[in-house]
Amino acid sequence: MSLKDELLNEQVSHLDLSGFCQIASGTAVRAALAAMRQSKTNVCLITTGSRLVGILTERDVLTKVATTLEKLDVPVDDIMTANPITVTPESSAADALWLMDEKKFRNLPVVGQNGHIVGNMTHQAVISYLAARYPVEVLNRPPRPDHFPQKQEGG
Repeated sequence: MSLKDELLNEQVSHLDLSGFCQIASGTAVRAALAAMRQSKTNVCLITTGSRLVGILTERDVLTKVATTLEKLDVPVDDIMTANPITVTPESSAADALWLMDEKKFRNLPVVGQNGHIVGNMTHQAVISYLAARYPVEVLNRPPRPDHFPQKQEGG
């Protein structure tokens, strides 16, 4: 089975979707950044009740907040990406990865049929899945296996 076929058959729900924090709509940007720091993540999913209404990423912070520090005290709703594109847990990993590539996303929220947030898909989630599935091929390969040094190095 090829890698493409394997990712087509693998559901998004089988990946590690844990890299996110979650805050309520209306929270100040400063508090959202604190939550991201505390969670050690670069993405925050914004909710109203239990429904996803937006996403705030490190890229949003760098492009919309870093140059105007007054925005630290505005509601996160003013700078988040509202109504983000999502996938379901049943979506294939390949389809989600292609969507991320096509739209230039680093984070893709995963939302169940009932609207409940399941997680956040990242490229790292796919890499971790592949590393666990093919540990020898992924973890033990030199960066360029066919490349040999021109001169002997040593000390």
